[in-house]
Amino acid sequence: MDIKNSQIEVDKWIKKHGVRYFNELTNMAQLTEEVGEVARIIARRYGEQSEKESDKNKDLGEELADVMFVVLCLANQTGIDLQKAFDKKLDLKTKRDHDRHHNNKKLK
Repeated sequence: MDIKNSQIEVDKWIKKHGVRYFNELTNMAQLTEEVGEVARIIARRYGEQSEKESDKNKDLGEELADVMFVVLCLANQTGIDLQKAFDKKLDLKTKRDHDRHHNNKKLK
């Protein structure tokens, strides 16, 4: 599913199951919370912190999907065509960063 269709599906879900979107500030707080959950998993599973027993069954993919869901909500409620914005950003990064990363000695 592309981003545009994902935005449409989230909007349908909100209207059917969620009644309405939470306001933008609430969704921003939710996004922060979800990113924190992703950070916790990565810090403990892939970083130097030891993983708590209660965290070992946490699903990183599920938490990343939570982040994506809230981002799609924010895009919908602020009138952002996220597909268009993403395509524009990818084009910019491609033009700007292609040689930079190939010439980065740290990445060799």
